Order: sequence, then structure tokens, then C-alpha cells
Amino acid sequence: MQERLIHFIWQNLLFSTGNLFGMDGERIQIIHRGFINSHAGPDFTNAKIKMDETLWAGNVEIHIKSGDWIKHGHTSDKSYDNTILHVCWESDGPVYRTDGTKIACLVLQDKVDHSLLDKYYALLSSPNEIPCSSLIHKIDDFTWNNWQERLVAERLEHKTENIFIALKQLNNDWNEVFYRLIARSFGLTINTEPFETLARMLPFKFLTRHRKNPLQIESLIFGVSGFLNQEREDLYPQQLNTEYAFLKKKYGLKELDYSEWKFLRLMPANFPSIRLAQFAALIHLPDNIFSHCIEIHSFQTYAKYLKIKLNPYWNTHYLFDQPATKREKNIGETLIYQIILNTIVPFQFAYGIYKDDQSIKQNALDMLLNCKPENNAIVRKWAEIGIISKNSWQTQALLQLKNEYCSKKRCVECQIGFKLLKNEAI
Repeated sequence: MQERLIHFIWQNLLFSTGNLFGMDGERIQIIHRGFINSHAGPDFTNAKIKMDETLWAGNVEIHIKSGDWIKHGHTSDKSYDNTILHVCWESDGPVYRTDGTKIACLVLQDKVDHSLLDKYYALLSSPNEIPCSSLIHKIDDFTWNNWQERLVAERLEHKTENIFIALKQLNNDWNEVFYRLIARSFGLTINTEPFETLARMLPFKFLTRHRKNPLQIESLIFGVSGFLNQEREDLYPQQLNTEYAFLKKKYGLKELDYSEWKFLRLMPANFPSIRLAQFAALIHLPDNIFSHCIEIHSFQTYAKYLKIKLNPYWNTHYLFDQPATKREKNIGETLIYQIILNTIVPFQFAYGIYKDDQSIKQNALDMLLNCKPENNAIVRKWAEIGIISKNSWQTQALLQLKNEYCSKKRCVECQIGFKLLKNEAI
């Protein structure tokens, strides 16, 4: 037995409630089960329970065995003194408040339909990555849509939490936080960490002072990245070296170790040298990149915004001093897509919360609705069982569902699991 299942059973009253008696023989009538407490203290608050002829108002605590009350130290914890009912799966003895008064105990073991337990343990023991994969098609569209809305909101709330933590650390500087987050996006997966380190070592305020001079922007980015720590043959990197030598001294800059950048198994177009050049081109744009982020309404709008030209040197190079076949290195659709999902949408949503502006938050959600579905291992796993996504809003919901519920076997906290366990699926 798991305590989360007992919570689920109590919250939804999934047991025989018509003829209840406590361990001491008192008649129990549940007027209100209480509200889930997500903070420290008893599991359910503001419950109303009638015992014999007396109506009690207070809290409900839940355990597998009644003795867990003692194991968890509640006997000496005054925050549990307002507990009016102790709900357990089985009893192994009475429990008391700090003043020595006994707490009524309701044992559920013989009051729950065992078919519910069988379904629950079948989900927990399922070898499938998605435990309810054979049953999920019984879920009605209304439940699916409502649950996906909640999952997308959860995912965005988690991402915005990190944004607000960063804002607090950086004195509410939205530009600096946005700059750091978008730098991570340019690293994709394999070079996320060095890009993030670069953004920390090279503050955005330094770059903005040189926005009108692309060579200086490029020298700062390539210099702090560690790409200029050796003699170069071509004129362009030599010019970058000259500029960086002056700016390094001016700002007291330090460099990353070049070995932190990963090239192995990357297509040349994804080399960090190309991504750094593209990042420099973005910083050089005349618009404030954060302000522009808030105004973006579609993938197409941002794709047009990012149609920026790199220094012509990169048309014939992927690395310094190594000529290659001529090809423009524009920011591609995949990178734009990742920036929108991982930076633009979370930032719009966070800014909407900050400004208490529902229209900004809705715009972030609309962008997900208007973006094509993601293509990754988790989305493909859902597709294998017939759950096909039409847009990024749906794939973001499925990622949240798989990572936070299916993988953690939180079936009783999932609306799909709730329906299946309650036999409400149609």
C-alpha cells in the first residue's frame, strides 16, 4: 500500500461511506473531507466530521499504519493538535495529541473495493513506459483537453519559476536574464553549458555598448569563448584578436577553455563556431532583443526577424583558417523552433505574469498552438500508441505528462489515471 493511494481514496471518497465507525466504535459521518494541504502540517485541512452527535471541524491526517503518527513525530508537534480524524489503511495502535487526548481513527482496509486496488497495482507494475497505454483510448475528449491545458500550464509555470529566480539574482534585469536564456538555446543540447557560461562571463551590458560595431561584438563573443587564444592565419580572426585584446583589458574579461566546446558528431552547420557567429549577429540587431521577444506572435514573425546575415567570412568557413565550400550560414528553422519553445514562449508567459497581463500569457499559448509538433523520442512514443500531436501545445503537454506523471508512476494524480481508477472512462 502507498500513502498517495490512500490520499486519492480519501479525497474522492472511494470507499463505503454509509455506515462508518471509528476504532473506538464511534459513528463517523463525513460532512466535508477537507482540502489538500500542499504545505507542512496535516494532509487535509478544514474538514468537517460528525462523530456520534458531535460535529468536529479541523484537519485530517493520513498514514498507511496508525503507528506512523508516532514515527513521524506528530505526537509532540503542536501543528497537528487540530487533527480531528486519523485515516489509516490499517491500525497498529492508538495515537494522541500533545495534550494527551486521543484522536479518532478510521481504518479503510475493509471498506475499499479491491477492484480499485487491482487496477492501481496493474498500473504501477506495468512494464510500459506509459502505464495506461492499453486503456488510454477510453478517455473522452473533454477530459483529454482539460488535462492537456493543465499540463501545459504546469510546464510553463516550472519554466517561469526558473526565470523569476534568475530575475531575483540579477536585480530584475529582464534583458540580462533573456540574454542568458537565449544563449542556452544557441547551444542546443550538446553545447548548452558552455553557451550559458559564456553569457555569465560576458554580461549583456558590455555587448550593448558595442552594438553598432559588429566586429567588436564578434570579438567579445569569440574572445570570451576561448576561440581567439591562438595565432590565426586569416585576416578576419586576426582583426578579432586585435579588437579583443583591447576590450579584454578594458572590461577585465576572462575566457572559457576552448576544450569545453563540443564538436564531435555534430554537422558542420551546428559547430559552436557557427552558432557563436549567429549569436553575435543576433546581438548586433538594432532592436532590443528582449522587447522584440514580447512582441512576437508567430513562428513566421520570428523566422523573418532572424533572417540575419553573418560576417561574409563564415560563408566560406566553418572554423577559423579552414576554408570550405561557399554556403550561407543563416539561422535555420530547427534553431528558431528551439528558441521559440525554450525562450520566447516561457519569457512571454513570465512577463505576462509579471505585468498581470492575460493577453501576453495567451499570446505565449497561441504561439504553441501555431507551431508544428515537436519530434523527439517521447513524442514518438506517444505516437506509437495512437496519440498524435498536431502542434507544439500538444507535444508540450505530452512531455509534461510523460516526465512528471508516467515516469514517476503518479497515476492517482493524473486526470487520466483518475478516470480509469474511478471507472469513469468512456
